[in-house]
Amino acid sequence: MANSEAETTEQTDMSHLAGKYLTFKLGEEDYALQILKVQEIIEMQEITKVPRTPEYVKGVINLRGKVLPVIDLRLKFGLEQQEATRNTCIILVYVQSGDRTITMGIIIDEVSEVLDITSDQIEPAPSFGTQVDTSFILGMAKTEESVKMLLDIDMVLSEQEFSALQDVGK
Repeated sequence: MANSEAETTEQTDMSHLAGKYLTFKLGEEDYALQILKVQEIIEMQEITKVPRTPEYVKGVINLRGKVLPVIDLRLKFGLEQQEATRNTCIILVYVQSGDRTITMGIIIDEVSEVLDITSDQIEPAPSFGTQVDTSFILGMAKTEESVKMLLDIDMVLSEQEFSALQDVGK
């Protein structure tokens, strides 16, 4: 009985993560972002490089008169760089750090779909020990066809990286 109580508590703890998610691919893996963090999806376009930025910071784009920083999520996650395909696109996301919010672009391989993910489909992110930082993973969503990593886009960048990106977009 104690075991089923623990499972119920765990399920309840994940209920705040239930909702609509934009799912996308990076390499062979499936990821999902809370739809409320997404401003829009745009096709790949010319990115102006900014000198002396980390490799994963691809530069800035001019979107309707607003200069926005763009990062390559593949490179940020330590994946191999890949040539853009017709499916490669930029997701404009709202990222918050403390009381500051910026809009930035993340380059991904392919947008999949918008899914309604329920709390019973979500499990906590696995622990890989202290050497592996998984703080940017909200949880794992089990769908019929795969497991999707629920990204906490606010945690993908460190405070220092966030501040640097804020400056790039000015």
